[in-house]
Amino acid sequence: MSATSDVSSGHDRDSADLARFGYRQELKRSLGGFSSFAVAFSYISPSTGIFTLFALGLTTIGGVFIWTWPVVALGQFIIALNFAEVTSHFPLAGSVFQWSKYMANRTYSWFTGWIYLFAGIITVTAVVGTLPIALIPALNGLGWHSLGAGSSTTYLHTELVLALIALVVITVLNIYGVRLVAIINNTGVLFEILGMFVFALVLLAFHNHQGFRVVTNSAGLHVGANTFLLAMFMSLFVIYGFDTASTLAEETRDPRRAAPKAVLFSVVGAFIIGGVFLLGTLMAIPNMHRALVGNSGAGWGPQNIIEANFSHPFATIYLLVVSAAIFVCCLSILAATIRLTFGMARDNQLPFSKPLARVSPTLHTPVWTCVTIAVISAIPFIQYSGAGTIAIAATALIYLSYFLGNLAILRDRLRGWPRTAAPFKLGRWGLAINLVGLVYGGAMLVNFAWPRIASNPEPKQTVAPAQLNFHLGFLNDIPILWTVFVVIVLIGAIYYLVTGRTKEFAPVTAPEGEPVPARGAA
Repeated sequence: MSATSDVSSGHDRDSADLARFGYRQELKRSLGGFSSFAVAFSYISPSTGIFTLFALGLTTIGGVFIWTWPVVALGQFIIALNFAEVTSHFPLAGSVFQWSKYMANRTYSWFTGWIYLFAGIITVTAVVGTLPIALIPALNGLGWHSLGAGSSTTYLHTELVLALIALVVITVLNIYGVRLVAIINNTGVLFEILGMFVFALVLLAFHNHQGFRVVTNSAGLHVGANTFLLAMFMSLFVIYGFDTASTLAEETRDPRRAAPKAVLFSVVGAFIIGGVFLLGTLMAIPNMHRALVGNSGAGWGPQNIIEANFSHPFATIYLLVVSAAIFVCCLSILAATIRLTFGMARDNQLPFSKPLARVSPTLHTPVWTCVTIAVISAIPFIQYSGAGTIAIAATALIYLSYFLGNLAILRDRLRGWPRTAAPFKLGRWGLAINLVGLVYGGAMLVNFAWPRIASNPEPKQTVAPAQLNFHLGFLNDIPILWTVFVVIVLIGAIYYLVTGRTKEFAPVTAPEGEPVPARGAA
């Protein structure tokens, strides 16, 4: 049989499998195993999260904060195991929303999807806001010195402009199809893996100022339960989004096998690559005290350490590689959020579902969904106070979505799921892994919600790079994460009570032996 015939029969098989859930094949199924991994790895993107919140970890407990990396990676891998099994049973666009739709009641699944949708949107904002952190010093290195000049207000304005330009570019690329995004992703992942790994080895070999003892050097800062949990925020912001391979399952060939592998390998790959990069960066700090007090007390980020160690041309190349990796991360996160929106709209579960679910017959992408998500992602830039603040809110909402999804999965496990065979299975370990994932996720939610100036401040407590101001006195006295959560849930509750609960699900079925999906009016 020819390779063309194999591909054709594979497409027919995957389309027939999708039809068992009541859906037509509208999105273009063009992602192979590596591309599925690449999209998930790009969403995680170790370089992105490390550049965003490295200084937070460093200024909290010094070099000891590297130990938060394996703790978070292990916790997230446990959740990824649970998700991988569910992915193998439900290879549909929308991951957490789809799973809760099949494993919980209508109201629960809708709010899970709603919260996850805005977690993705805010993550898009946070990551395009991170790109200028690496790109501005890289462009300065190419001779555009005016980008980094002037007051902190001018610098923040430059960050904002570059972030908005990036948002427009990744939106256009996503409109022109997942295949184009995949090609850029595949190339970007190779750059990130090779770039971060190779450059980290160069740091370890030729710029080792601190030695391996840096991993036990707190620089005189107190190391306790509270400070360790605070220092975890960088690692928490990095290692999530592995379910992107699940979200793009309808565009993946043989997704029941390929997507679960991509989910797990993306976590493992991010742990290894990010861990080596973190170690190399910490060991390359020329002077720990200077790193802690630098940037007006905010602490050094990786870009400062790179510039302190490498020659001007070499540092510029390094920062350009990192900028490319962050850009690819932006692409992946927007692609995943678009597919989640499409999945909910296709089920008639969002405002303006009909245009949001419409797929261009030529581009094979939901064009209006691409534009809508980009516009909503730009809203937080109206009152922009830096990527770090947005990143913490985004991560907390993602963890809440994962927790709600895991609860729905546990509910059905206790009722006997899985009842059918799938390529990836946990067997008798499934229930234990599910429970451990919930304990870990619940603990992290408490960590996120805890009021702290460094991780969940009141708007009036934010000072760098700019103070956040909601222009309502009482809101400026409430921790930011609490406000974000209440506003998103309140808007969702109003929509759901007024019109959402009376809307019929689009016709949805379940393969024999799988849970019956939530449907119909409440």
